[in-house]
Amino acid sequence: MEIWNSRFKKTLNETALKFSSSIAIDGKLFAEDIEGSKAHVKMLMKQKIVSMNDGKSIIKALDKIFNEIASGELKFDWKKEDIHSLIEERLIEKIGEKGKRLHTARSRNDQVALDERLYMRKEITNLIRCVNVFQKSLLKKAEENKDTVIPGYTHLQRAQPILFAHHFLAYVSMLERDKERLSDSMKRVNISPLGAAALAGTTLNIDRNYSAKGLKMNGIIENSLDAVSDRDVVIEVISACSIIMMHLSRFSEEMILWSSQEFSFALIDDSYSTGSSLMPQKKNPDIAELIRGKVGRVYGALMGVLTIMKSLPLAYNRDMQEDKFHLIEAIDTTKDCLQQSAQLLAHTKFNKDRFKDELSGDLLLSTDIVDYLVNKNIPFREAHHIVGAVVAYCVSKKKKLNEITLEEYKTLSQKFDKNVFDLLTPMASIISKKSAGSTSPQDVKKQLLKWKKLLNQLKP
Repeated sequence: MEIWNSRFKKTLNETALKFSSSIAIDGKLFAEDIEGSKAHVKMLMKQKIVSMNDGKSIIKALDKIFNEIASGELKFDWKKEDIHSLIEERLIEKIGEKGKRLHTARSRNDQVALDERLYMRKEITNLIRCVNVFQKSLLKKAEENKDTVIPGYTHLQRAQPILFAHHFLAYVSMLERDKERLSDSMKRVNISPLGAAALAGTTLNIDRNYSAKGLKMNGIIENSLDAVSDRDVVIEVISACSIIMMHLSRFSEEMILWSSQEFSFALIDDSYSTGSSLMPQKKNPDIAELIRGKVGRVYGALMGVLTIMKSLPLAYNRDMQEDKFHLIEAIDTTKDCLQQSAQLLAHTKFNKDRFKDELSGDLLLSTDIVDYLVNKNIPFREAHHIVGAVVAYCVSKKKKLNEITLEEYKTLSQKFDKNVFDLLTPMASIISKKSAGSTSPQDVKKQLLKWKKLLNQLKP
């Protein structure tokens, strides 16, 4: 029997019940539901709304129910409308009339809002740890490649030479902001809606702050309507997951490109690759492709909750039951993809000498020649024009920058002298960088030291 049907003459049609049952998904919140119920009962005991004897019996029985669910002894039945119903009905089976006191001064509206917040609080911590593990994996590869030179790209065209370590550290930096977003969301997540009841509060003399404190939450949501009717924190957490997944997708795309024969730069271990059912020579970067593809799940979850909430009048509406599907999907997918990204990178080797000779004298050193002319007191725009002519000349002659003579340089500008050739190696370009946060070895070393210190503050 549904816990709400005392005024109904008929039970809910079985197909309608199956359609409306959410226990398959909200059953994952059983630990949070029991944690919230115990805090609620302790508050009721303190306020003398429930007797000490009844309250202790309820708490003891809830602990047993937790163990029954955790061990698999108590199975989820879709005929139980949701996890809240299942736990309450099992409680009454265990201790009879005493169990019927649990729901005093509480609605499923504030109960589910609390469960979600407790779940997000736990999973934000887990997500941050997963991000931290991936950052450490990136940092390890950066350490291994602090002398490796690669072309940096814009528009997927070669732009300027950089240290490969610098490239990895860019992702470390992005992911740090992802952790900051998650940490900041905790301020809004870790506030208690419990005691708001259905929407208007309760006439019973409860102490909402006491139950919030018992749950280690930072206060209560003051407005009872707001407490039960908004899901902005759900949207915020999924949004943070979406940004993480965007970063993972960019990383995965590069792993896919680098492992291609055209790049011949990354060699993904066989244990993180697959073959073809038809073409025996194939070695496919499937894990990277799947991470890139799973971004759609998390983006879809974000749009799903935004769409659910966009037209709902205050306060609670049953549409909001659907938010848990999206929230859990987004968090689980993001955690899985972070873990797989870390493992994928750990199981990839890079050809450190891939670009060593190829970039010497390459046109991607053109910006260094512009700076060379600027240092000779030529205005930047004029210097840019001169070097543009040098590039056009090299293209027409099918030569590199270090393959044309000084005399040829001088036909384009008399400001050139023989020391221009000192610039035309990728390492010379990298070493010459002076701005803070650049790809220069000294700045990369500073970044490595900084991230080692920061990332070791949070243990995986």
